[in-house]
Order: sequence, then structure tokens, then C-alpha cells
Amino acid sequence: MTEESKKAKEKTQNIDHSTMHHSNYEHDRPMHDMTGIEHNHDKMAADHDTHAGHEMNKKEMEMGGHADHNMSMDHNGHEGHGAHVDHSGHEQMFRRKFWVSLILSVPVLLFSQGFQTLLGFSMPVFPGSRWITPIFAVIVFVYGGLPFIKMAIPEIRNRQPGMMTLISLAIIVAFVYSVASLFLANQMDFFWELATLIAIMLLGHWIEMRSIRQASGALNALAKLMPDSAERIEANGQITKVAVSELKSGDLLLVRPGSSVPADGKVEDGESAVNESMITGESKPVHKHPGEKVVGGSINGDGSLRVRVTATGDQTALAGIMRLVQQAQMSKSRTQLLADRAAGWLFYIALGTAVITAIAWTIGVGFNVKVIERVATVLVIACPHALGLAIPLVVAITTAMGANNGILVRNRLALEAAREINMIVFDKTGTLTEGRFGVVGIETIDGIKPQDALALTAAVEGDSEHTIAQGIRRSAQQKGLDLPVVQDFEAIKGRGIHAKTNGHDVYVGGPRLLEMLNVTLPELLSTFDQAASAKGQSVVHLVQDGKLLASLALADVIRPESHEAIQRLHEMGVQVAMLTGDSQAVAKTVAGELGIDTYFAEVLPENKDQKVNELQKQGLRVAMVGDGVNDAPALTRADVGIAIGSGTDVAVESAGIILVKSNPLDVVKVIELSRASYRKMRQNLIWAAGYNVVAIPLAAGVLAPWGILLSPAVGAILMSLSTVIVAINAQLLRTKQL
Repeated sequence: MTEESKKAKEKTQNIDHSTMHHSNYEHDRPMHDMTGIEHNHDKMAADHDTHAGHEMNKKEMEMGGHADHNMSMDHNGHEGHGAHVDHSGHEQMFRRKFWVSLILSVPVLLFSQGFQTLLGFSMPVFPGSRWITPIFAVIVFVYGGLPFIKMAIPEIRNRQPGMMTLISLAIIVAFVYSVASLFLANQMDFFWELATLIAIMLLGHWIEMRSIRQASGALNALAKLMPDSAERIEANGQITKVAVSELKSGDLLLVRPGSSVPADGKVEDGESAVNESMITGESKPVHKHPGEKVVGGSINGDGSLRVRVTATGDQTALAGIMRLVQQAQMSKSRTQLLADRAAGWLFYIALGTAVITAIAWTIGVGFNVKVIERVATVLVIACPHALGLAIPLVVAITTAMGANNGILVRNRLALEAAREINMIVFDKTGTLTEGRFGVVGIETIDGIKPQDALALTAAVEGDSEHTIAQGIRRSAQQKGLDLPVVQDFEAIKGRGIHAKTNGHDVYVGGPRLLEMLNVTLPELLSTFDQAASAKGQSVVHLVQDGKLLASLALADVIRPESHEAIQRLHEMGVQVAMLTGDSQAVAKTVAGELGIDTYFAEVLPENKDQKVNELQKQGLRVAMVGDGVNDAPALTRADVGIAIGSGTDVAVESAGIILVKSNPLDVVKVIELSRASYRKMRQNLIWAAGYNVVAIPLAAGVLAPWGILLSPAVGAILMSLSTVIVAINAQLLRTKQL
């Protein structure tokens, strides 16, 4: 295990100060405490039967190199990679054993009579030279082959034989026959094939472990975000450097420019732009000022912050995200269950084929090395490596990609079902719109510029806390307008606002203000007012010295991303509906502007799930996008529930998928990710199944009449190549641009 991996693993454990639970070939479902909660490690990103036996006692650890892992098994078919994060221990073990076995195999090959005959060369003969091949082959068998046999024991013990059992049968048959051939007349040994078979199997496992580590590194990447230490400000003002694990809620921390935020908290002093991209997927740094929340693991910008800790350890947002990532990687998809069953059948198909092959070849040519060669080749080539990796690698990569884009998968089946969605229902407020007022239209008279009218109105509304006043000020701020100086601010109850600027009396308000001032709307502004009111928008008027200057329409501002999101969903063949408690006029306006197919207006929160059910009764596969709390019944009712804008609050039980940001374009990403991952799963399954359909008959020797026979070593190469192809194809998913 690399030093970097060790540190990341320690951080993962330290989130809740938990310790590893080690098991010594126990299969009583041990538990592993990760980020503060215990999980049954039925499955992780690399869930397959290859390593069902990767639990070893101390002595076996030295052989298997699994000291860095505590594992637990789910022996359903061909599963069994425990839910561990770091595969570097396995990877280094297989790499080490491969190189040692490869070196030891050289004398086995050089002094093997069969290998010399095959290549047409000879080695010097000297006393004891005939024993070089068997002695070195036995060493290779014990050093490189015995771990496979030990890993097969749990499969047999659980009565669910898998890949390790097939590999073990192949090398044991080859080993026993080769040893027996030493004492039988006119029998060719199988030692060089045995040595090369073991070396190639070790190489395949090394490559596989490397792929698994790369695919399932999401937890390590998240764990590395959290710093090892923090600077705590004591009551006397002194700054003390402490371990992050020692922090507690209420501590005041100093977060220097460029350093990571050690825990969740609230800014008490200072301003800075904080990079939260690695947690939320938001590429732009977020400006933080006193009162704003900061997330542990995010990176501070140029400013210095003093942060009051609100959550530590397993209560932090990062820990919650890590739990979701881990749960998603451990959860089974329907496609995975199919692959598990297929891999389970494959063992018995391979075993049956091996028996039939042995009988047929014994009848045809007699019992000799050719029979052993055929049986060993069938057993090796049928190992369900590719089937075992086909789905878990894709799951791990998909989960990591989602997390990097602010998409947190609570339920793996929800992401898998998203590819079939043909109707998406958006809650309007806060999802398609910003959920707050903004100026959506300005009409002026007498040549006054709209930006000048907005600046003057915002200045007059400067001291008001009304939502409309806030919307006007926000719109002016977004446009970067310079506001004139006003004084003598006065709120006119039920009518509007009055203030003075440069000696002029300025009023802002609605129709009742105009009545009070006895001002009549001119035709241009009257037409504007009627059109805005028909759309359900609120209108305020700007009056200076008794003369109307402008009218401003305000409404819940549509998010700029909503237009593109709806357009892209339509291009993907997905219909869009909108739910809102607003009036028909407001709903019609928003739906018309965004090009939404169907809308439901004046819907009470408790009735939203009924609308979802109505769409489902029409035969539509419905996804609901809304607030994880207020829209909980509708999210639960939908085929896929997507909680949007939850920030780093991952405790949204009603949704299968959680979107960190309030960006409707992320809904498009969910469907794209679901469809892309399903394509990769299907491609991998087709390849893995197709490989076995072709390879097993070839291994049995169906083409022997035409002189085509596969040796066990070639079979091992083909099996390893099929695994590598599946792994590479899964990695290509990373090239998908979301």
C-alpha cells in the first residue's frame, strides 16, 4: 500500500474514530465501520467471485497480501469483493507474486523436455538437471498457485463455487498429473504449462486489481479532501494546532488562505472565495462572508476565515457524501443480479464441459497429457473473470463520476431506472425558477433609460425588507448599477415607499399608491401593466414629483439554465411537466416561456403525488424533481425521485438521487449518466457472455480435427485478455462529458 493510500484510509477511518474489524477466514458477515456507520459489506465497486476468499489469517496474509483489508463476503453467485476502498494491497501482492513466479518459471521452461521439443532446442544435461523443471515448478505452484487454492476454500465452504474454484481445479489437476508423470513410464509432464498458467493468472489478477483500484477510488479521493490538522483559536486568543479528530462542535478555527476547511462550520469573521467543486461539483468558487456555511474539505481562497465548527466526524457533509458513495457502490443493480446468476451457471457449465471433454478425449486418444491439457484449458478459459467485473467496475466509475458532478446516488436502482424515464415533472418554485422575486420587465416614458429607472427604484427601496424591494435591489445589483443617494426614507403603509433624491420627491408602489397621488397611468404603461398582470406578475410604478416615469414587472425569476435543460430533455425524447401551487396565469407564463409540455397549477403540496400518479396511469415512466422535504410524497411516488438543491444535506430519505446544486441541467446529467452506464454494462455483458460461448468449445477441442488446439497457457491469456477488455471498456465511461 502506498503512503498516500494509507493516509487516505486513515482519514476515512478517523472521520468517526472507528477501527477496522479483521476477520480470519470468517464468514459470519463481519462489519466494517466507514465514515461513522456500519455496513454489511455485501458488495463494493469490484464485486465478483474472484476474491471471495480474500480473508486470511496472519500467516495467510503473508501469502495473500491482504493485510490492508478487512473483508466480508456476499457469496451470491460471483460476488465477494468486500467493501473496502483501497485495492493497492491486492495489486502489489499480485504484482510481486507475478514477477517472482515469472523468474522462477524461466528454468522450468528451459529444462522442460516438452518445451524444448516444441521450440526445437536443447539445454546442457548434467547430474540432477532433470529435476530442475519439477523442483522449480513445485516452488511456483506453492508460491504463486497456493493463494488461489486458499481463496477457493470459502467458495467451497459456502457451497457457491466460483472463479477461484475453477482456477484451483485447473492447477491442481495439472500439478497432480505432472507429479504422477515422474513415476509413470512414457508420460509427458505438464510442469512448464503449469508454471506459465500460474504466472499468467497472477498477471491477469494484477491488472484486474489495478483496474478495480482506479475505478473504486472515489472514497479515497473524498477522504483526501479532509486535512490532517486544524488551527484552533483558544479562549485566550492563542492559536493551537490540533488533529482534526480532536475537534468538537463549537470550536473556533482559523482557516488560512489556500488551506482546506477542517470541518463543517459557519463563518464568524472574514471573507473569502471558497472552492467547493470537489464536493458540490460547482466549478466557480463560492464567496463566503460572516454567517455563511462552509463545508469541511473545501479549499479556502485568498482570504482568511474564522469558522465556528458546527459538525465534526461522521456528522459532516463530507462523511455523509462518503456514505452515499459507498452505499451506491455496494448496492446491486438488476443487471448485476443477472450477471451474478450467469456467472454462477458458468461454473457448472465449465465443470460439466471439463468432464465431458475428459471422457471424450480419453475415449479418442487414451488417458495422457492431451486429456489433462484439454481439461485444464476448459477450466481456465471458463473462469468468470469478465462476467464478475462487467458490472461492478461500471458501477464504481458511474458513482464516482456522479459525485464529481454533484450527483449523489442514494439508491443504485434509481439511477439505473433513470434511463427509462420518458416524463420528468419539475416543481416550479426553486427548481425551474430561483424561488425569489426579480425584475422581469421595465417600461419607461419620456425617454428615460430602463437602467436609470431601475437604479432610482432600487435606491428608494434601499431600506425596505419587503420581498419585492429585495427583488428590485437584487436585479440592480446583478446589473452592476450605481444607485443615486436618497434620504428621508418613509414607508407608506399599504401603499408604497417615499424618499427624496437631489431635491425630488420619489415614490414607488402599486395601484393604491397611484390612487393616493391621484396619478393616472398613460396608455403605454397601462398596456404594460395589463400584460404583466395577465402573466401573474406583480407591477410597481416609479413616480417623481407627481409624474409617472416607469413601471416595473416582477416575478419569480426563471433560472437561466432552465431553458437549456428543457430543450435538451426534449432532444432526448423526454416529456416535461411542471407542478406549482401558483395561479393558472403564472403557470401558463412559465410553461410557455420554457416550452414545457404539461403543467399543473394551483396544486397543494399534499396533492402533488396525485398528479404524479395520474401521469403514471397514462403508462409514463415518471421522474419527480423537487425539494427533498416539501415534495417528499411526490418524490416517493415517482419511479425516480430526484431531490434538487439539497446542497450538502444528504439526509433526504424520499429521493433515490440527490442533486447538490439547484441546477436543472443536472437532471439532464442524471439521465445521460444512466444511459451511458447501462450501455457500458450491456457491452460488457455481451462481451463476457460471447467470449465464453466461443472460448469454451475451443478449449474443449472442437476444432482439433482441423489442427486447432488451445494450450492452457493460451487459454489463460485469452481469459486475462477478456478481463482486461472489460476493464478498459468500463474505464472508457470516464470519457463521457456530462
